[in-house]
Amino acid sequence: MPKGTLEQWRMLKAVVDAGGFAKAATLVHKSPSSINHAVQKLQAQLGVPVLEVRGRRAELTDAGAALLRRAENLLGEALEIETLAVALAEGVESEVALGVDQFVPQDPVVDALARFSTQFPHTRVQIHETMLGGGGALLQSGAVDLLIGPSIPSDFLAEPLGQIRMLCVAHPEHPLARKARPLSMRDLRLGRQIVIRDPSVGREGEGGWLDDERRWTVGNVQTAMRCVSAGVAFGWLPECGVRRALDRGELVALELEAGATQVVPVLLAFKDHDRAGSAARGLAEFLCAVFRERVPEDQALPDWWSMARCGSRVRL
Repeated sequence: MPKGTLEQWRMLKAVVDAGGFAKAATLVHKSPSSINHAVQKLQAQLGVPVLEVRGRRAELTDAGAALLRRAENLLGEALEIETLAVALAEGVESEVALGVDQFVPQDPVVDALARFSTQFPHTRVQIHETMLGGGGALLQSGAVDLLIGPSIPSDFLAEPLGQIRMLCVAHPEHPLARKARPLSMRDLRLGRQIVIRDPSVGREGEGGWLDDERRWTVGNVQTAMRCVSAGVAFGWLPECGVRRALDRGELVALELEAGATQVVPVLLAFKDHDRAGSAARGLAEFLCAVFRERVPEDQALPDWWSMARCGSRVRL
């Protein structure tokens, strides 16, 4: 068992910070005699002097300085525990699980999390990165408290935050990119499409032709972007993810007879809104606020690029 108590270490720190027992008594609302007794008892229990009086000031010995440095960590952790206990008593969760689809813009989410950490410093956040319908499965199983993404199960209410523009893109040297006319479905079937797997429904892809033997199926957006940038396939990819490559001429937006741009929503849903604690509600409010700040006033549901505010949009 520890020989000293946290209260004794707190008294010692007060004496050091104040420079004497009388001033320390004012800081911690104790009598000078009780503080002196606590420090003397601590020294006796430790078997090493921690304070020495020099003139009118009480100063740490070398051993006392080394010991107090360690004790300050304990005092800080004790304060954290007490603050967390108060938060839990007020209904603040110790942890919030957030599902984020890979299509969702990262910058607004990180911004919201930064604001959340300031108001709820003692609440841990578990982030589950999902893809397409996989987020809905997490929500239905109760694995996440909040889900932000384009696909929300029909038995959940969702708040619209914006929408994501998916552009049909390819490498400039891809055969489809070199055709001097709008592309038809027949043209596209002759090419290799990159498709992102939906892990929730047992299908090989989402938005692809499932009977096309030339289809390539990948598990995330980043791999899809690499394959398209390498010129081995074309595909519909989030605009902000490919914007810089488009501006540099490393990718081109394919001109189709129809459907060159696909729009999917960004939605926010609670696992159980009525039972959500103040931390989950707070995170949802920060997410809504951040996305709302990035929405131009004349657009109720802006596209991905407008929300990200990271450059000019492609003219389609």
